[in-house]
Amino acid sequence: YDIIIVGGGHAGCESALAGAKMGKKCLLVTMNMQTIAQMSCNPAMGGIAKGQIIREIDAMGGGSGIITDKTMIQYKMLNKSKGPAMWSPRAQSDRMRFAEEWRLMLEGKENIDFWQDMVTGLAIKNNQVVGVKTMMGLNISSKTVILTNGTFLNGKIHIGEKNFMGGRSGERSSVGLSGQLQKIGFTLGRMKTGTPPRIDGRSVDYSKMEEDNGDLIPKNFSYLNEYTLKEQKPCFICHTNERVHEMLSKSFEKSPMFQGRITAKGPRYCPSIEDKITRFKEKERHQIFIEPEGWNTCEIYVNGFSTSLPEKTQYEALRLIPGLEKVKMFRPGYAIEYDYFPPTQLTHSLETRIVKNLYFAGQINGTTGYEEAACQGLIAGVNASLSIDKKDPLIFKRNEAYIGVLIDDLITKGTEEPYRMFTSRAEYRTLLRQDNADIRLTEKSFKIGLAKEERYTRVQEKQDQVESFVKFFNETSFDLDEVNKILESVSYEPVPQKGKIDKIYARPNIKQKDIRRITSVEKFIESNKLDQEVLDQTEIQIKYKGYIEKEKANADKLQRLEDIKIPDNFDYNPLASLSHEAKEKLNKIRPSTLSQASRISGIKPSD
Repeated sequence: YDIIIVGGGHAGCESALAGAKMGKKCLLVTMNMQTIAQMSCNPAMGGIAKGQIIREIDAMGGGSGIITDKTMIQYKMLNKSKGPAMWSPRAQSDRMRFAEEWRLMLEGKENIDFWQDMVTGLAIKNNQVVGVKTMMGLNISSKTVILTNGTFLNGKIHIGEKNFMGGRSGERSSVGLSGQLQKIGFTLGRMKTGTPPRIDGRSVDYSKMEEDNGDLIPKNFSYLNEYTLKEQKPCFICHTNERVHEMLSKSFEKSPMFQGRITAKGPRYCPSIEDKITRFKEKERHQIFIEPEGWNTCEIYVNGFSTSLPEKTQYEALRLIPGLEKVKMFRPGYAIEYDYFPPTQLTHSLETRIVKNLYFAGQINGTTGYEEAACQGLIAGVNASLSIDKKDPLIFKRNEAYIGVLIDDLITKGTEEPYRMFTSRAEYRTLLRQDNADIRLTEKSFKIGLAKEERYTRVQEKQDQVESFVKFFNETSFDLDEVNKILESVSYEPVPQKGKIDKIYARPNIKQKDIRRITSVEKFIESNKLDQEVLDQTEIQIKYKGYIEKEKANADKLQRLEDIKIPDNFDYNPLASLSHEAKEKLNKIRPSTLSQASRISGIKPSD
């Protein structure tokens, strides 16, 4: 094979799809063919910053956006009350259909083969990976290997005082690989994550809860817009109370986290319910989302109630929540500990520094979340393919994509707790909006053979239409009487003289519906058959012009440092003005540019 992908989760699926689309013969090895693309935690894609990542994956020709569109049961654009840099799409998915559609998509690619087995080791010659070894005793050769093992490497599940080996509820953990990697020089760590109980929706009294519906006009994650969501399923909101907290607190002495049986760090931004009660003692209640797992199943995901307390305690506490008095539990929540490899051991292409042609993607790198895993899988698949063709790797800068921010953070700063993406991590978030991901990335994808010509052509047409519409606003004068009527209707003072329409549209209270009351604007829209995407993109470009231009100028300044390369074998030790800590970090991380060096934790501007 050209590429062997180990693991069939979100990272593994995107790796295999990218490799196959780029003409490489791929083998996806997974311990269970029935759990390919399993949504191990909540049945949802997107969210704050994560929605931007899914849009970027889609712009690159990945599959996550298309599969989400095909299987969503509810769609919401989050943060609409804030500026467009913060808008983030999120969708509830049908868990079973999501996994099924991913498998069907992969099976539909002629370059992908499958093998159900456990990879227990790597075949390595002269510090270069040449294949994998499996539990069945097979040696399978390949030019490159991508490890996307998720939580399976020496995974250990905790429920109260019980613990047992497992990579996911009902599935065994993967053994052998961690030990080999450690022996050849990789640093290894342990992380922890958790999941809430699943309950029977038929035992829930929804009349005691607040209904939480999707957007009236749902949109898509994929710019191909092949699927339209015509009907949506509601979620529901309820709350814990003091009785719930008291019931849970009684079993804290049986909590594996509080008793030190789990020493690994968990995700700070997705705490367990016992964590919330301990850390936020002043709060009398915590919000819980009751999320359906699909169209045709009664299984419910209790979002906000992640726990590793004994199953009896979980059950009794749930029954104290209004609406869940008669609840039946399908399976309890649990915590899971697993091996990860600090990502400072990788290059920005996600290739390991110690072993050539070996790539890591997903939770093995210390991240958490489907979206974070999927984008790493895509980049690893792309760069493994480019490496085989002896081409330069695809590396996104921080001002080009959230994917670039994520990978740069991991490689230059590392992570000691599960890394989750937020809009605040991106210093150029006005440039990295969810609405312009296709314009930012599709051309790059098309050039490396990933995005198809049809997608590239469509994006070019959209870009041309936006530029043309923006130019129209910048160059067209408004009718004074017409505009003053609009201004008065939204409590603005009338303007005394004519001017260009963009100056009117830039005002905060002037919405799209208001500007379309100008005759020349509506005529332009109709004669050029502009769709809603073009209208939205144009509005953002005009209203946020100042912010966008400022961020571009800042990015250009940084680019001057980005272009100054540091030789691979550069010796920092003779530099007397560098501190001991700086030398240690620079020698360990080996940044490839001055800009990357400046972002390493502990490196000062004087360094």
